Amino acid sequence: MSMEPSSPTLQPGMAERAIDTATDVSRTLGEVTAGLRAAVDNLTSALEDARRPGKPLATISAIAREAPLTSLLVAFLFGVAVARRR
Repeated sequence: MSMEPSSPTLQPGMAERAIDTATDVSRTLGEVTAGLRAAVDNLTSALEDARRPGKPLATISAIAREAPLTSLLVAFLFGVAVARRR
């Protein structure tokens, strides 16, 4: 058995594959990041719309500001009711 070093022709191929893989991962991360940004933007706009006066989130916020302990009790009881169903 002779121990010969790896042929030099294999090294550039491995390096090229590594660079291609890194490029693919970078593109994939970019696409995922863009998708997450779009989802966050949609969620932000939905929350802003729900916080407008007369909308449900604005009403819930106002009730919670006026009676925080009562709101906490109602939320706790709602959580218990949902947990018991499962």
